[in-house]
Amino acid sequence: MTITPDMVKDLRGTEVYDREDEKIGKVGEVFVDNSTGEPKWVTVNTGLFGTKETFVPLDGAKQGRDGLHVAPAKQTIKNAPRSDDGSGELSETGEQELYSHYGLTAPTAGRAGTDRRDARRGDGDRAGHDRSGESMTLSEERLNVGKETVETGQVRLRKYVVTENQTVEVPVSHEEVRLEREPVRDGRPGGSIGEDEQSVTLHAERAVVGKEAHAVENVRLAKETVTENESFSDEVRKERLDVQDENGVMADEKRRH
Repeated sequence: MTITPDMVKDLRGTEVYDREDEKIGKVGEVFVDNSTGEPKWVTVNTGLFGTKETFVPLDGAKQGRDGLHVAPAKQTIKNAPRSDDGSGELSETGEQELYSHYGLTAPTAGRAGTDRRDARRGDGDRAGHDRSGESMTLSEERLNVGKETVETGQVRLRKYVVTENQTVEVPVSHEEVRLEREPVRDGRPGGSIGEDEQSVTLHAERAVVGKEAHAVENVRLAKETVTENESFSDEVRKERLDVQDENGVMADEKRRH
């Protein structure tokens, strides 16, 4: 999607990628053509900790879902000259240097100039405001908390053997001899008198103990994720404004805004 004036307010803070889709930094300021209102340049926060602002042309730039994709290569952007004099307007000389650095055709002489468009306000909000004075950007630190997965320990599952006494009651039986007597009632004569002998075999049950392994339970280790909130506190710095006149007197709220 080609960059249009209506998109200016949404560009500030957008991620910037070069022609190889390599991330460069984030949009700081947007500079537009004074005569047409067309966006011409953006500054990108580069360098260590994003402390350097580098001008990047919007010629051939497109807005994607992931951010702003510009035509120059990352190294070309990093080597661009610093051309903002701090007044909020890009000088003609500075812009000529930028056009030359990026190999672009500079506009004809007599142009209306290029100034910075505050991406946080629309065109109607700028009307009636004197922008001739120097601007000052306020910054503040913010905590950026990320997450990483670390190993916290290992849990092993092993089985071992213990010995314990177990008592089982088993009913057993045995045979005993009982003497039974029965009188002879019919008066039959007895046999010859002499010695005689009879025997009876006795039986008894005896408990036989054996051991047999039985499966009683299946056990395994399982992992589950438990989410809890952690709080992180640290000191952050914020910039604030004091507005004073030439006599060192604080200005009132209306003048401060």
